[in-house]
Amino acid sequence: MGHGGPDAPATQAAPAAPDLDDSGGLRAALSGLTTRGRSFFAAGIAAAVCAYVLGQSDLLRVGLLLAVLPLICVGVLYRTRYRVAAGRQLSPSRVPAGSEARVRLRMDNVSRGPTGLLMLQDHVPYVLGPRPRFVLDRVESGGRREVSYRVRSDLRGRYPLGPLQLRLSDPFGMCELTRSFSAYDTLTVIPRTEPLPAVRLAGEAAGYGEGRNRSQALAGEDDVIPRGYRHGDDLRRVHWRSTARYGELMVRREETPQRARCTVLLDTRRVGFLGAGPDSAFEWAVSGAASALVHMLERGFAVRLLTDTGSSVPGEGSDGFAGATQGSADSAGLMMDTLAIVDHSDGAGLSRAYDVLRGSTEGLLLAFFGDLDEEQAAIAARMRQRSGAAVAFVLDSSGWAQGAPGHAGDAERVEKRLRQLREAGWTALLVPAGTALADLWHQAAHNRVESTVTGGSNGFSGGWS
Repeated sequence: MGHGGPDAPATQAAPAAPDLDDSGGLRAALSGLTTRGRSFFAAGIAAAVCAYVLGQSDLLRVGLLLAVLPLICVGVLYRTRYRVAAGRQLSPSRVPAGSEARVRLRMDNVSRGPTGLLMLQDHVPYVLGPRPRFVLDRVESGGRREVSYRVRSDLRGRYPLGPLQLRLSDPFGMCELTRSFSAYDTLTVIPRTEPLPAVRLAGEAAGYGEGRNRSQALAGEDDVIPRGYRHGDDLRRVHWRSTARYGELMVRREETPQRARCTVLLDTRRVGFLGAGPDSAFEWAVSGAASALVHMLERGFAVRLLTDTGSSVPGEGSDGFAGATQGSADSAGLMMDTLAIVDHSDGAGLSRAYDVLRGSTEGLLLAFFGDLDEEQAAIAARMRQRSGAAVAFVLDSSGWAQGAPGHAGDAERVEKRLRQLREAGWTALLVPAGTALADLWHQAAHNRVESTVTGGSNGFSGGWS
């Protein structure tokens, strides 16, 4: 929960008083006159002038009362000293697109006396909903008030919440003064994900499951690198030859399993996608990449997220793969934060991504492509040669923009690109508008089984679940 006082830094935890005499002093207080206060003041001046012209003393007293009342309210509010502390709690701070998050606001009165009428207002971007406002009638000394509201966005991204504003008002509604707290929070709206079936695709073992390699298991007796004995080590692992050599108890190192790897490639080229909005082809590709990342991490894979620009997620392991040195939940959160703000790139080619993949000789490659011309399809086809197995989901964005399959010429062009990828060894699937990724996942596994039985160019033995 963020804390702070009005005009205090966001990191300040101690409550601060809303000093009404700074930032312009009395002039700022006079500028806080409401429409009612200005109307009373204007009516009083007009009545006083008329009373002077007509010689009506009673009307003069009425005019003075009308003119002085707003000024008295300004003076009282100007002299008011409230010390309040406010905080905000966002739960959760990371939500999928289309889901709600709950925001709790808390205000503590740490002054010696009760407050008057207060209004809390929190600043939120318009895509999250209307700006929330709450009226607090009276908060006793040492008292606390808590209110809450909900925010929701169908568009992924990072949205600031705050700063929180505190509006002070007199009982007659003649004057209002606003002070802002400086602390704010950030809501991260991540792409939607869908659960994927635990089917076998092509060519990889499932994380730490079957097909895993152990570096120490293949080492001979002379290749074993021992380490010093630690409390709790199994005495059956004592390496006596090294113990005699070093003069202290040495044990064999534990076998180190090497995790299966997976690279998820997301095509973000602006020229590769048409349309915009939550139901566009690009948003489907981002959501598909997010679903694949979560699915592979849950199955123990070391996963790398790559875009056509050649950039990957900051903070990954030294080899570029997340999950091997971090918890799966942390890795998934880091990648989801990246996908929450990913946008179209201005590049027109996949060559940078190919340069990154050039050194890869193993692992599963899952790619989400937009429209491919002949040159980009050739680059994508060469990526398969650097990977142990490859599955491509190709989106015909023209069909997505129209809400139906494209013209015959477009369909022929897309089919030609798919055939070009398949001849290079890809398991390439066309993604029509509105198709669920889980269905395509099943189809990719079915194509693998067919290719393995028929001996096709895109058939691979083995699999993962």
